[in-house]
Amino acid sequence: MINSIPINKGNYSMDTPERENLFEKYRAEGWESEYAAYRQNWSEYPKKQFVGEYPLLVDLEISAVCNLKCPMCYTITDEFKSTVHAKLIDPALFRKVINEIGGKVPALRLSLRGEPLLHKDIIHFITYAKERGIKEVSFLTNLGKIDKARFVELMDAGVDWITVSIDGLDETYESIRRPLKFKDTLQKIMDMAEIKKSLRRHRPVIKIQSIWPAIRSNPEAYYNTFTPYADLIAFNPLIDYLGKDKDIVYMKDFTCPQHYQRLVIGADGLAMMCSNDEENSVVVGNANTETIFRIWHGDKLNAMRAIHKKPKGFLEIPVCRKCYLPRATEDGEIAVINQQEVIIKNYINRSQRIGR
Repeated sequence: MINSIPINKGNYSMDTPERENLFEKYRAEGWESEYAAYRQNWSEYPKKQFVGEYPLLVDLEISAVCNLKCPMCYTITDEFKSTVHAKLIDPALFRKVINEIGGKVPALRLSLRGEPLLHKDIIHFITYAKERGIKEVSFLTNLGKIDKARFVELMDAGVDWITVSIDGLDETYESIRRPLKFKDTLQKIMDMAEIKKSLRRHRPVIKIQSIWPAIRSNPEAYYNTFTPYADLIAFNPLIDYLGKDKDIVYMKDFTCPQHYQRLVIGADGLAMMCSNDEENSVVVGNANTETIFRIWHGDKLNAMRAIHKKPKGFLEIPVCRKCYLPRATEDGEIAVINQQEVIIKNYINRSQRIGR
């Protein structure tokens, strides 16, 4: 049993325990016992280094293309552009994967590096996945390509969870999430809340998140702006998206949890070592020609697991040396939000200035 393995590192709730519990309740609605087992296994499998028959989550990227140019994003770097073929997933590949994992993998995430709402078949994809037994379908979006009618379509298709990246308020947001406008994005959040209320639906649950430096000056204003309309509010300390950090301090003991939790398939079908290997530096399979089962139990991914079992073995893998998961954090900052203290776990020697 490994006790120091980081399970859900990097994304932190700003919310109250009551709202966090309600968020979990709505996520579990209709599959409560299976959901409880899924979340327990999410923590226990990495600690026990247990490889299930299938991953608990498949990240199946339907779009590696994005419609924004955010200054802290790796997709704007020359390295990313030279190594990743940004494209939309072939519907035949999507169906191939779902045909195999339906009823075997509890959760499906339709996003990774791009904007999933750019894919014209996203409604069909969600419907297809739900009909074949995927219990939770989610995606991350900037909301640039959504309106009231599209949201109703997504809801009727069965999407369970939508995370919206909203970095800051007003001018701060617009300086980061170019070319989106804050008032338009806020209105979309309000519209989605009203539609859910009018139809008496709890899902999709809506989670709002920001990078920490975009809300650092007034996190309470950010929280209070979105609380009436979203189910959960969270933030991420700024990580080294651009690969510039040199003086990195690591945790004393580290074994990656992701190799026991999830499998990541890019829009081109290539299977990545983990969700933080955005540049495909360690490809462990190809879903175009291999099954998910074969990739999950294959020699390449097992080799990664073996390396991570060694003391400081992750240092042998260049992409892991740059990853935020093994980095040490410090509790040097506290935010006060409506009289509740929130500890900010920043990474040691990591700038919290956007674009640095």
